[in-house]
Amino acid sequence: MKRFIRTVHIMWYRQIKRFLRAKSRVIGSIVQPIFWLIFFGLGFSGTFRTMSGGMNRNIDYLPFLVPGVVMMSVFFGSFMSGISVIWDREFGFLKEVLVAPVSRDATILGRALGDSTTSVIRGILILSLASALAPSINLAGIPVVLVSMILVALSFTSFGIIIGSKMRSMEGFQLINTFLSMPILFLSGAFYPVQTMPTWMRAIAMINPLTYGVDAARIALTGTGVNSLIADIIMLLVTSSIFVSISAWVFRRTTIE
Repeated sequence: MKRFIRTVHIMWYRQIKRFLRAKSRVIGSIVQPIFWLIFFGLGFSGTFRTMSGGMNRNIDYLPFLVPGVVMMSVFFGSFMSGISVIWDREFGFLKEVLVAPVSRDATILGRALGDSTTSVIRGILILSLASALAPSINLAGIPVVLVSMILVALSFTSFGIIIGSKMRSMEGFQLINTFLSMPILFLSGAFYPVQTMPTWMRAIAMINPLTYGVDAARIALTGTGVNSLIADIIMLLVTSSIFVSISAWVFRRTTIE
């Protein structure tokens, strides 16, 4: 058990260190969501002063957008972490990990926790900056938002690892990432209410894990949402557990050709 925990900690620390050393990546991951808030949020706030979208009460568009942008930042950072598996394969580090006399479950859990931590840090920074643009959001809901970010990050970090473990080229991962990330994002309710979607689109949105993360954060920060907060958190717990388990199962069967 002691070796398991130590392995998790080492892999967690490695992922944190890799992120902090890539200063351009850190800056880019913060600047892009801020652009969304300023140019998309403020622009649409002028066009649609208030919106209800079938929710409990009217709210300005910018406070409505803040939880979506925060979760978007967490989502992209988490999902893209799968490319680090391919990077490690290219440079031989993955081979060293696979032959090391340590649990592969501990290795992949540490990697997932490390990448999730960096994604949550990004989300916290974006939320801090967004609170200045939308001072009406309820800052007392930040603990709930933090829990939602952690669960969303674990889900999509694990999802990215599952894909990355099966891929052999970064180009292929980028192609799949583009193919999957945009529908997941736009079907999450991050930019417009789920209730306003067509019926078929709404059905897909309700099986999207990101939908529950956005909804939980929106309830915590604005008091409006699609589901109850408890239902959102339960769904996030279930999906994160499933994706972490699958990623561990896939990584245990990963080989180097």
